[in-house]
Amino acid sequence: MKMAKELEVHHHFIDGVPSPSANNATYDLVDPGTGEVAGKAARGDANDVGRAIAAARRAFQDGRWSELGVVRRARILNAFADAIEAALPRLAEVETRYTGRPIREMRAQLSRLPEWYRYFSAVARSSDDIVTPFEGPYHNYVRRIPIGVVAQVTPWNHPLLILAKKLAPALAAGNCVVVKPSELTPVTTLMLAQIAKDAGVPDGVMNVVTGFGPEAGAALSYSKGIDKLDLTGGTETGRAVAQAAGANLIRCSCELGGKAPMLVLPDADLDATAAGAVFAAFIAAGQTCIAGTRILVQEQMVEPFLQRFLPRVRSLRLGLPQALETQLGPLVAGRQLARTEEYVAIALSEGATVACGGKRPGDPKLAGGFYYEPTVLTGVTNDMRVAQDEIFGPVTCVIAYRDEDHAVAIANGIRYGLGASVWTADAAHGMCVAHRLDCGIVWINDHHRIDPSSVWGGFKASGIGHENGHEAYREYTKIQSVVVNLGKPPDWYGTTDVVRLS
Repeated sequence: MKMAKELEVHHHFIDGVPSPSANNATYDLVDPGTGEVAGKAARGDANDVGRAIAAARRAFQDGRWSELGVVRRARILNAFADAIEAALPRLAEVETRYTGRPIREMRAQLSRLPEWYRYFSAVARSSDDIVTPFEGPYHNYVRRIPIGVVAQVTPWNHPLLILAKKLAPALAAGNCVVVKPSELTPVTTLMLAQIAKDAGVPDGVMNVVTGFGPEAGAALSYSKGIDKLDLTGGTETGRAVAQAAGANLIRCSCELGGKAPMLVLPDADLDATAAGAVFAAFIAAGQTCIAGTRILVQEQMVEPFLQRFLPRVRSLRLGLPQALETQLGPLVAGRQLARTEEYVAIALSEGATVACGGKRPGDPKLAGGFYYEPTVLTGVTNDMRVAQDEIFGPVTCVIAYRDEDHAVAIANGIRYGLGASVWTADAAHGMCVAHRLDCGIVWINDHHRIDPSSVWGGFKASGIGHENGHEAYREYTKIQSVVVNLGKPPDWYGTTDVVRLS
């Protein structure tokens, strides 16, 4: 691995200012397109996490954000959205550098970030208290109030988009946050914290601690100083985090793994479906929890589908992520490349066939990076590990089914239940099939689409809780019921009359 001569050091962001680690420790940040060290970040530990939580707690308790008033909070969030919009070119450039995602993908994805902050500022302004039909001379109103200090642990595959799904509702509801981004991709999260400050978000409201999961992540997750824990990550990490939250009796939301099926019904337009399948499987080099990694095709349609699908996959242009012509970039790290290679080898040992890809590219210009060719496996059955385990790489499986009942059984025959798509010429029939799928998100004749208003969450081992929509806002609030006696207060012990308790 080559070493850069002068490396920028990215510090934590605590109480409104960049802050080095308490022990001044740092670690290397690697450019996955070249394999070179591109920068350094502060290596946080329990001391740094403690400082960030203390700053968030002070900010919450003195009301500088939670008691600011919803109109003023919304105004600042809209200013924050405007500032993000202005910074998009630079954010996309840095996000591409550390994730390895092609710049054309990053520009498209990040262009939507401001929507989340604008949407949740509107949700906060339109959120009403509830008056209940309380019997007797009483007025009972129920209000939603911020939870307090929220820990948010975010992954490396969509650093800013996934953070937006958490941060926007948390801030809109009046909470203060401590974010622990992935150790691989912390830079844009730190940039966002500075943008928030410059837009008017008070110091201490958004704090960022960088570092590794077993150190900073664990210290944050197990801290008794937080009131809610929100994680996007692997299922095993989610279980550990949920246990930590349970031990501290705090709220927990986890968006975890997936193994999304694409159900290609017999009446589907195969050309459109093949194009959709390439997008579903290989956007972000397959490094998404909703990647279309199981393409279910009726057994008599497998060959016609492959005739349309494989040429499209082979035509994908691998290259440096900064190049506008690049359609598929590297994986984020060497460990993801090794995992991808391992699972292709497992698939072959289980009897699957590599229809295309299945190896690193031969282009010497890409030799230093973590590249892998887009790979299609055929002859796959649903009991194979490659069909059951989340790979997080540019690998998809084509699985044949007999009839619709068989297709639904295959789709549901997995421990995950996050996303799925149904491809058909009959949208009404597609909706009927969607209702049979045991997962939280279903697209019909599309895949990967998202909106801040569209509720996002999985079933089974894919997580607990929800992002997006009014559900996300509610999950960042707690409920207080206030009962007002509008009559004469009862004298329970000063009378022999029967006094009603309810």
